Amino acid sequence: MSEEIDQKEESVSEESLFEAPPMAEQERMCEAILFASAEAVTIKELNSRMPHGCDAAEALVHLRKRYEGRGVRVVKVGDAWAMRTAPDLGFLMQKEMVETRKLSRAAIETLAIIAYHQPVTRAEIEEIRGVSVSRGTVDQLLEMEWIRFGRRKMTPGRPVTFVVTQEFLDHFGLENARDLPGLKELRAAGLLENRPPPGSMPTLGEGDDGEEESSEGQSELFED
Repeated sequence: MSEEIDQKEESVSEESLFEAPPMAEQERMCEAILFASAEAVTIKELNSRMPHGCDAAEALVHLRKRYEGRGVRVVKVGDAWAMRTAPDLGFLMQKEMVETRKLSRAAIETLAIIAYHQPVTRAEIEEIRGVSVSRGTVDQLLEMEWIRFGRRKMTPGRPVTFVVTQEFLDHFGLENARDLPGLKELRAAGLLENRPPPGSMPTLGEGDDGEEESSEGQSELFED
C-alpha cells in the first residue's frame, strides 16, 4: 500500500515539473500555428504541438476575442479552427484569387441537395432533382473534396451516402451545415430551379425536362 502511495506521489512530482506557459503565451502559440497552417487545425492537433499542460481550447477563446473587428478573424470550421480574412474585406483579395470555371447547374444542385439533406444516397438525390445524376458529376465533387462518402444506409442493398466536407464549409466560410442559406435564398439567387415535387416530373425520355444527364465524364460539371 505504501509503495502505491509513493508511486502516486512520484507521478505528481514529475507532472509538477512541467508548468504550463502563461495563457498569453499559449495564445501566441495558437496564433503562430493557425497563421502558418494552410488548413484548419483541430484543438487536439494544437494541444499536441504545444507544451505539456497547455489548454488550446481556452487559448482560442481569448485569441478569437482579440481578433474581433480586425482584418483577420479566428473562425471555427467544422471541428477545427483557422485564420481567415474578414468577410467584408474579401473584395481586397479579388486580384489574388484564381479564376475558375463556373460549376454547372447539375453540379450546383447536386451539391446543394447533399448539403441540405446529408447523409443522402444517389437515389435520393435523383428523386429530389427529378433526373439522373451522372457519375462524372459526383466524381468531380469528390475530387474537389467538397463531398465525401458517409455511412451506408440501413436499407436493402446498404447504399452509400454522401455528406459535405470540412473543405466545403471552409470554402464558403461556414462553421457548420446549419449556417447554410435557406432554400428560398438559393432559388432567389438562381442556384436552384423551382422544380415540381418528385413524382410529378415526366419520366426520362418524355420531354426536354426529363432529359437524363449524359455520362460524358467530368467535363459536363463545368460551363465554359
